[in-house]
Amino acid sequence: MEKEFYRKYRWFFTHSGKLVYGGKSAEQNEEVLKNLASKKEDFVIMHTMDPGSPFAVINAPIREISERDIEETATWTACFSRAWRSGKKKSVVDIFTKNQLYKNPKMKAGTWGVKGKIERKEVETKLVLINQKKFLRAVPINSPDEKDKVLFKIIPGKIPKDEFAKMISEKLKKPLDEVLNALPTGGFTK
Repeated sequence: MEKEFYRKYRWFFTHSGKLVYGGKSAEQNEEVLKNLASKKEDFVIMHTMDPGSPFAVINAPIREISERDIEETATWTACFSRAWRSGKKKSVVDIFTKNQLYKNPKMKAGTWGVKGKIERKEVETKLVLINQKKFLRAVPINSPDEKDKVLFKIIPGKIPKDEFAKMISEKLKKPLDEVLNALPTGGFTK
């Protein structure tokens, strides 16, 4: 896999530098999980309890994942799900591992089953915009540390994504497509 394979998906890095990535669509979710299925190691994966979410993968050995990494990834998963589009202030995220996944031939693209115990975490849908790896990223509010400059706080609202992205693009002097790529789908509050 190429070094920056994650750039075609939704992605961010946790405060501790762990890559988190997930699909932008059912087809990309399918691709992400099929690629993981071929690997020997196990991974922590998250998805909202409700449909319409990325399958978010923490790309690190499970033993190296902290509770803060879990919290950040759960928040990010919820924010890039239908919960944001619906304007929800909170969402419940399912947490499981790659080894718990299964796929029946009758399941449509992007749909996978999970066997065994699932941990659940309720999180708030709040993000901040920062620069990571020279790109604008929407990350959980608790991800940045002292060296990261928080550019904007964002929460679900009624301002359409295109309009909000244009405003952000002009204020930050960032290309519009980069801003659009960083933001969740749905509306925003100023």
